[in-house]
Amino acid sequence: MNIGSYTLSSNVMLAPMAGITDQPFRQLCCQMGAGLAVSEMISSNPKVWHTEKSKRRSIHSEFAGIRSVQIAGSDPEELAFAAKVNVENGAQIIDINMGCPAKKVNKKLAGSALLKEPKLVEEIVRSVVDAVNVPVTLKIRTGWCENTRNGIEIAKIAEHNGIQSLVVHGRTRNDFYKGDAEYETIKAIKQAVSIPVVANGDITSAIKAAQVLNFTGADAVMVGRGAQGKPWIFREINHFLKTGEHLSAPSLEEICPIVIGHVKDLHNFYGDFMGVRFARKHVAWYMLAYDQEKKFRSVFNALESTTDQVDALELYFDNLN
Repeated sequence: MNIGSYTLSSNVMLAPMAGITDQPFRQLCCQMGAGLAVSEMISSNPKVWHTEKSKRRSIHSEFAGIRSVQIAGSDPEELAFAAKVNVENGAQIIDINMGCPAKKVNKKLAGSALLKEPKLVEEIVRSVVDAVNVPVTLKIRTGWCENTRNGIEIAKIAEHNGIQSLVVHGRTRNDFYKGDAEYETIKAIKQAVSIPVVANGDITSAIKAAQVLNFTGADAVMVGRGAQGKPWIFREINHFLKTGEHLSAPSLEEICPIVIGHVKDLHNFYGDFMGVRFARKHVAWYMLAYDQEKKFRSVFNALESTTDQVDALELYFDNLN
């Protein structure tokens, strides 16, 4: 799949998730086969750009593939300025967020709240596209609620105003992450526009990815929560799409260095204090298959030093072998 002049290495993408898809995780997922890993959402409000959180979200690595930066806001001029600044800082693709369902985002008429305002959507898209000389992409949901599922209308606005590709999460804003994603709307959107369409929502396995692609006719899939604790899902999907065969699950001998390497990268990226805390949630996801009684999780969450965390993981995996 192409986005503007960029050709993705695979048609499986990592979805932006606040507090999760930081540089270490994006880099790991790209190493595991993600064709594109979009950054955590960055506010278009310049007043918050100097916070440590915003600064970290703006850091990119050459090993994390094409640099796609997601911006969020509701003011067309502010979003255009944010796009310019991020391109100057190395962004190769600008992604506009119109899919976030969080109340704190929606109350500012940003994220999926914009789906209720098609005219404003058009102003924002046109303003951002005109402001930068890199591809601009858009992420949406199928609509605000079941009675206002206007994804096709928004998709046509996006296409007519220069959006290069469109990610559609198969839920409305009011669905949040409840229930099952629906793909009928994604299929209809794909049939209504000629730009690449990416299907998102509940892509948790290789066979599910193939089923969604076949049903919707989408050009690619985007994986979100399905990659938490399972970054190798990207190579599993790629392998299945190419061969029709399931790739063997990674062995403990392979998983151990992946987990420990990820934890060390988090320590290095965030520093000792915050690195220890960010490592806890990722380790909890990694351990879901092994630590069902959460005994190790309780021990690990009580550790306060980077060295203790690494030592505990090494000992845990040694005992599993």
